[in-house]
Amino acid sequence: MALSAGSEVASGRRGEPIDVIPTGAALGAEVRGIDLRDLDASQFAAIERAWHDHQVILVRGQTLNDQDLITFSRRFGDLDWAPVQETGRRFVEGLPEIYIVSNVTVNGQPIGSLGSGEAVWHTDMSYLDVPPMASMLYSLEVPPAGGNTSFCSMYAVYETLPDELKRKIANLKIKHDGTYNSGGYLRQGVTATDDPRTSPGAVHPLVCTHPDTGRRMLYLGRRRNSYLLGLELAESEALLNQLWDFVARPEFAWEHVWRVGDLVLWDNRCTMHRRDPFDDSARRVMHRTQIKGNAAPV
Repeated sequence: MALSAGSEVASGRRGEPIDVIPTGAALGAEVRGIDLRDLDASQFAAIERAWHDHQVILVRGQTLNDQDLITFSRRFGDLDWAPVQETGRRFVEGLPEIYIVSNVTVNGQPIGSLGSGEAVWHTDMSYLDVPPMASMLYSLEVPPAGGNTSFCSMYAVYETLPDELKRKIANLKIKHDGTYNSGGYLRQGVTATDDPRTSPGAVHPLVCTHPDTGRRMLYLGRRRNSYLLGLELAESEALLNQLWDFVARPEFAWEHVWRVGDLVLWDNRCTMHRRDPFDDSARRVMHRTQIKGNAAPV
């Protein structure tokens, strides 16, 4: 999706303005005129403000090594170590903060996780009691087609719900499944199950308030094995299907087509994201960091 013509001006490097250009969709903006290796306080403040305003920000044309990525990420808070995924291989050697997302294999062994298939709509690691606050993805190699990442505004989804549905879900809690990752792979060390009532995972409110913006949002996590506590399974499934029908609407989403050197930062608390599949013979290598959450969703 193309960026909109309108732009916002924020204080940037050495007092010069930088452009914050909204995508024109329900969320997302590109931040231009910055080098993430050399940020002063006013630049970082502008980036953080744009992130809160637009939920997802894109910075193109960056040349970052792994330590640069870690240094920039840490300006937002402490970092999680990369999660253990389906292969057991999870991070850059010596840098456990950097999680490798890739379909590339070396000597028959994957260098990262999630392969080349579709990654369905999800919130990163919502199956934890305190999920990560944000995620950051930096592109090193991209396929000639496919592998696009779409983001969905959970503010916009919640605000669009009919009042009667809002009242119905106001006090419900949802269990976020920890059995499978967004690529459909069984998490390492977890026993397979498809019973949402008994699968492992954290319980969070279905409707949450963002701690920084004060806005209300729907907190769904991912569809597979999710369960609304206190309801019969059939009732839970029907209500969740009704809510997920809103997530599928294109007016709540923005699709990003990757280039090498792109960095995308998203707010894990108020967005979901998904990835298109791509040709497995093409290489895709991304390095990701996660900013730790400060508290459980409320």
